[in-house]
Amino acid sequence: MQPNFTRRDVLRGSVAFAATVMTRTPLAALGFPEPEAGSTPVPFVTPQIKSPNRPMVHWDTLTDWQTDNASVYVVSHYNKPDLAADDWRLNVAGFVERPATFTLADLKQRPRKELLATLECGGNGASPTFLGAAANVRWTGTPLAPLLKECGLKKRGLEVAFFGADQKQEKVREQEFEMRFSRSLALGDALRDDVLLCWEMNGQPLPREHGFPLRLVVPGWYGIAWVKWLTRIEVLDRRLMSKYMGREYVTIRGEDVGGQTLWRETSVSFMNVKSVVARVLKLKDGTLRVSGAAWSDGTPIQTVELKLDDGPWQPVKLDTTRQSKYSWTFWWFDWKGAPVGEHTLVSRATDADGRVQPAPDDPAIKLKKTYWEANQQWSRKIRI
Repeated sequence: MQPNFTRRDVLRGSVAFAATVMTRTPLAALGFPEPEAGSTPVPFVTPQIKSPNRPMVHWDTLTDWQTDNASVYVVSHYNKPDLAADDWRLNVAGFVERPATFTLADLKQRPRKELLATLECGGNGASPTFLGAAANVRWTGTPLAPLLKECGLKKRGLEVAFFGADQKQEKVREQEFEMRFSRSLALGDALRDDVLLCWEMNGQPLPREHGFPLRLVVPGWYGIAWVKWLTRIEVLDRRLMSKYMGREYVTIRGEDVGGQTLWRETSVSFMNVKSVVARVLKLKDGTLRVSGAAWSDGTPIQTVELKLDDGPWQPVKLDTTRQSKYSWTFWWFDWKGAPVGEHTLVSRATDADGRVQPAPDDPAIKLKKTYWEANQQWSRKIRI
């Protein structure tokens, strides 16, 4: 006899309670899709390009909501410092009343916070060889805002700059400079209670390639803002215009205004609304189960729709059982009676603010001339 639990009980109950119910109640009774045992994968006509030497999410095998560390993409623009935790220090300076220096042990004595957040590279989706640079990870650290406030923010402070230990020789106006990687946040963004000084991912110390011993975590923003190998925080009274603020990771986008093109250059910052068709399974009864993921800057995903060939947009089902404000949302659609032949599948997501994932020819991105912030709809083909 099955226990008389409702899906609402699971959503409102504790983790342990939910786990007990999950093991005793049919998945369909809780709003999940029917079990996929005995199903067979339907390959894409043009599969995702994979490199054994480059970590990345492989969409056609995506089943785990939380991404394991080995599958989290790695991008760095300078060197990859090999830092010793005992020797490492974090300096807080600039427009603060009380400059301070912290060891890793100092930070770990501060209030601890964990959050799940999807990390996406600003260039993800810009080319066929770079389509899996996104991951959903549990991050652990301490909130940045209280630390800044304890240092005493001066009235002139309006921006917070973050410097990593990674560095490179850069040429600026015909002069060579040894530059450290740096990015900044407006003071209001830096004081959000979910911005973390992070030392763990998925319960493990940060690997070297992900910024050991400390990195910045800025949920809802592209990965370029999540400064790795963090060693200095500086409160400024003016804008930081380092290479990766003022020259790189700047989106150039045109708009037709009164018959003329108005060009804008904007900083790559918060993530755009996006979805992908990840995989297709043929169930035992012949139904095709199309599934994927959708994410945004923390604005809730309102709907995801799927278009089959030249048909209308159809709503998919969202997985509401695994959710976190800044994490991706899984979705699925069951296609019954799909005819033999080649078919095109494309998804689009809409968030609660009404932002819609654009088609490649949408005026919002048609005149975008840089590859960053590539959130266009991604068409995928299958043959059955």
